[in-house]
Amino acid sequence: MAGVSGRHCLQPSWDPGQTIAQLSLSDLLSHGIRAAVIDVDRTLLPGRDVQLSGPVKAWLVDARQSLHLHLFSNNPSQRRISAVADQLEVGFTFGARKPHRAALRRVVADLNLPPECIAMVGDRLFTDVLGGNRLGLFTILVRPIASDGGPCTRDGIQRLERTLARWLGAPAA
Repeated sequence: MAGVSGRHCLQPSWDPGQTIAQLSLSDLLSHGIRAAVIDVDRTLLPGRDVQLSGPVKAWLVDARQSLHLHLFSNNPSQRRISAVADQLEVGFTFGARKPHRAALRRVVADLNLPPECIAMVGDRLFTDVLGGNRLGLFTILVRPIASDGGPCTRDGIQRLERTLARWLGAPAA
């Protein structure tokens, strides 16, 4: 199940062990990243929230100064995802069907950048990382987020996915 550059398809390019709000923008830029395709649910917002927390919004506003941002969600609610995107004045895709490639392929084509210059940022191995790796993107696995922008203390889904990925041959993070 080797993927891009011999990396396992469920192994992120970068696993900082932090939420997106804690992610070092300078470290991200040092990897040559020029655009970020960002998951919404549990990456930017917990549960059914629509309003971004202060730390997350601040990170996104800073990131937008150096990167082209696009929100990319499996969530079928156009109203919810557009409400989040409107806070940042960025494009978005809802109902993306990750890890299927079709919608992500369209976003990558619109960005008109080499895949290795585009980061796929999300909290899930089997949707965000797998989908991004399938197209050769730089994948970043972040911790699920709590309403205050810190890490969620109940991240059982990510722990389960990490265990399954190891069983499938991905190296431990």
